[in-house]
Amino acid sequence: MTATELPGRVALSEHGIEASGPVYRNPTVALLYTHALLRSDGKLAEGGPLAVDTGAFTGRSPKDKFLVEEDSSRDRIWWGEVNQPLSEDHFSRLRDKVTSQLDSADALYVIDAWAGADPAHRIGVRVITAHPYHALFAKTMFIDLAPGEEETFAPQALVLHTPDLEADPAQDGTRTGTFIVLHPGRTELLVGGTFYAGEIKKSIFTVMNDRLPLEGVFPMHCSANVGDDGSVAVFFGLSGTGKTTLSADPERKLIGDDEHGWGDSGVFNIEGGCYAKVIRLSPTAEPEIYKTTRTFGTILENVAIDEQGNVDLDDASKTENTRAAYKLEQIANALPTKMAGHPKSVIFLTADAFGIFPPIAKLSNAQALYFFLSGFTAKLAGTEIGVTEPQPTFSTCFGQPFLPQHPKVYARMLDAKLEQHGSTVWLLNTGWTGGPFGEGERMPIQATRTMLSAALSGVLDVSEFRVDPLFGFEVPTAVTGVDTKLLNPRATWNDPAEYDRKARELAQLFADNFAKRFGDVGESVQAAGPKL
Repeated sequence: MTATELPGRVALSEHGIEASGPVYRNPTVALLYTHALLRSDGKLAEGGPLAVDTGAFTGRSPKDKFLVEEDSSRDRIWWGEVNQPLSEDHFSRLRDKVTSQLDSADALYVIDAWAGADPAHRIGVRVITAHPYHALFAKTMFIDLAPGEEETFAPQALVLHTPDLEADPAQDGTRTGTFIVLHPGRTELLVGGTFYAGEIKKSIFTVMNDRLPLEGVFPMHCSANVGDDGSVAVFFGLSGTGKTTLSADPERKLIGDDEHGWGDSGVFNIEGGCYAKVIRLSPTAEPEIYKTTRTFGTILENVAIDEQGNVDLDDASKTENTRAAYKLEQIANALPTKMAGHPKSVIFLTADAFGIFPPIAKLSNAQALYFFLSGFTAKLAGTEIGVTEPQPTFSTCFGQPFLPQHPKVYARMLDAKLEQHGSTVWLLNTGWTGGPFGEGERMPIQATRTMLSAALSGVLDVSEFRVDPLFGFEVPTAVTGVDTKLLNPRATWNDPAEYDRKARELAQLFADNFAKRFGDVGESVQAAGPKL
């Protein structure tokens, strides 16, 4: 249980921090566990996970995210609701408050790690915090330095983390006391006013979404795995739609569960850990992830733990957005290199709260771009503040909150990759069938796995398909092991006429959203939308 303790004034003065207490650089997991237990009232079952409570904030705060408006990046940023501008002056004043708080901390924890498994496209990340739990989270979620790399490590992205510091909106230009601020030119991030650890990882993902396109690499909000035959699959989707669950397939190697780049050499994981939703996690349907919730090295966020240290994954009293953070290597079949070849299959995951979409459909390249730009799904309960039940939403590129540049930048990159590598694109509905949310049922996970396996193995390539008359995608007429009725969502509704009405309603939502946001894209993509 050791750590490298560096004199604070020497180690951090380059960042404007003159720490008064000890500074622990890359402390071991065991030491961070000990400090977290002493300082944050975490509960630790013997040899088991660390349980923490993030307080009032149990999800991300996208409305409190800002980008500094500065000369080097101003022209490429997609300004608006997603990327709100903050002035250089406001950033400087807020940064001074953050560094002042870090200066006075009893101790600081510095995590140096990599974002990006591909050495050609990785960046060095440094996270500085006074909170050992958040240091442990950063150490878990990013890629460890190899032996000897610590000596020459130079951070290219800096996260200054003060969750107990609140901004003053009148002075600091923020909306509330919570702030997640990226300075693109300096690649510095200020995170404060929230103890939700997910803000740290998503802040670095935002950095990579800005940087990788400049290097010709397509950044993706997706999970990824690879078969023994080398066939790679990537799974796009918002939180809670099945990225982690479906990619953790015991028959395939896991590349990663949330953030990847697709470059000239193939797919690579941006992270070194997983951050899985665990509410009502099933030991039979999701055995690999379930095991991690009982393992030393895992962090459980907002999960109910009784006085005896027993974990209750069914308890949503704190939030629906309960989480487990664990190293990728805790999944038995994880791919050590976190890198593989070019995807044979691209999966778009949607949790359709209307109950309209079939469980699986094949998309043409033009339809793929239409659905990618649309990013239709449902925001699931707890992922963001104020979301208490599934809400239909359009999150462009299946990751709108994390896009610094315009969605068309990422769509063009996807288009080029599909053309170059001939990937097949599938739409997989992990949402509702037999009716909308509140009336229908959630898509059976076993049926989803069976259809996915048929798609990835190539079985569906030779299947018969019907063309959906409204949305135009191709739907298999039969899949071995799946109730044929499930493949025709209209047949699962008690009232087919009501299905037709709701389907047209959903199609109109698609058309209105696309016309409003992407009316200037090419004709072939425009024509790939619903046939109203």
